[in-house]
Amino acid sequence: MKKAIVIGSGAGGAMVAKELQGNFQVTILEAGGEFQPFAFSVDKLAGFRRTGLFLDERMISVLFPAMRVHKSTSDMVLVHGRCTGGTTTLATGSALRYDNGLKKLGIHLDEEFEELAQEITLFTDHEKYWSSQTKALFDACVQLGFAPTPTGKLVDFKRCVHCGRCVLGCPTGAKWDSRRLLKESLEKGAVLETGCRVTKLGIDRSDNTVHTVYAKKGGKQTTYSADLVVLAAGGLGTPIILERSGIACETTLFVDPVLCVAAPYPGAGQDHHIPMPFLMQRDGYMLSPYMDYLSFFFNKSWRMPSKDILSMMIKLSDSGFGASRTRKVEKELTRTDRERLKAGVSDCKAILAKMGVAENDMFLGTLNAGHPGGMLPLTSEEQKSFHNRRLPQNLYIADATLLPESMGNPPIWTILALAKRIAKVCTAAIA
Repeated sequence: MKKAIVIGSGAGGAMVAKELQGNFQVTILEAGGEFQPFAFSVDKLAGFRRTGLFLDERMISVLFPAMRVHKSTSDMVLVHGRCTGGTTTLATGSALRYDNGLKKLGIHLDEEFEELAQEITLFTDHEKYWSSQTKALFDACVQLGFAPTPTGKLVDFKRCVHCGRCVLGCPTGAKWDSRRLLKESLEKGAVLETGCRVTKLGIDRSDNTVHTVYAKKGGKQTTYSADLVVLAAGGLGTPIILERSGIACETTLFVDPVLCVAAPYPGAGQDHHIPMPFLMQRDGYMLSPYMDYLSFFFNKSWRMPSKDILSMMIKLSDSGFGASRTRKVEKELTRTDRERLKAGVSDCKAILAKMGVAENDMFLGTLNAGHPGGMLPLTSEEQKSFHNRRLPQNLYIADATLLPESMGNPPIWTILALAKRIAKVCTAAIA
């Protein structure tokens, strides 16, 4: 049986590994360790904020190793997961099909989305589990003409205890993450190596193939070889590995920036309710209720108790200008991005005002992002091969690096479908 190496265990990597195992003997290389939910009490840590020691968002990794935080050249806070399950473990459990950019290239994933629907339960009828404040927010958005719709959720609400900690790691297993796909792969015979950080790929120029995968594990250099290599280290990690391997990417990084508009609101209870219960699509951005823990811990404007904060999130579909480099992430918002963000702030203020909040009481959160991608985007020429001509013949990518444009929406469901298609392509091309 031929061998395959999959680098990364997030949505793309875990799905590809599950689909390939059986046709290949799969080894999954994950830079992080076994995922563990955030173990500390949010309320106790909130009291600790008064010490003034929470100076920088990057400190969160000390308490929560699975969450890695970087800053871009513009000081935008960039969040991703480094653990089994990748960033899916830190996601809100939101899922929707958003493949417009792929369709423009002639890439249609109808078959893969249908397969997903059979394999993973997507919950859309969950309004009966909403709090009274969430229902009031929804009604306010309807009255303002924003056309809110319940968000598709990868959450079993019968098991959900409404702890509000989805982005800190679900403590009950009610929220789906890609560790479930890893479990399926391992049960079929795949091998998982944790704490194994891939540094670069060794390429044989004579036949244009990857002959060696170089990694560090336990402080030591180690190597792997396989007939097929699938790179799914995420929108920040994949370009860095390619750069170190002598493969240039495009400077077309998008990150789906997030900015929250919040206000004091006694009894809001968002800290104990599922995030993003409904959403509204706008021109170049979306809106949704969201408790922003990064802002809560590190933004001085967010000093009231978490239970008394009412917050609306803007998720921007940003312009693809930027790059993930070995030493820094270059990312600036364009004039169009800032205009859209300003429009989103205005929308959020209108919603909060409808809830009875005075504008003088409203405040902004910290600009952050967690959906990087786009640095080696698919083109219409690659609608069947899913393989950029710069890549060695036996190297494929299976993460948001391939997406042609920012979604400004939860990407997991679309990445899973895309990874399914890539696994089929790999099997046909290599097996």
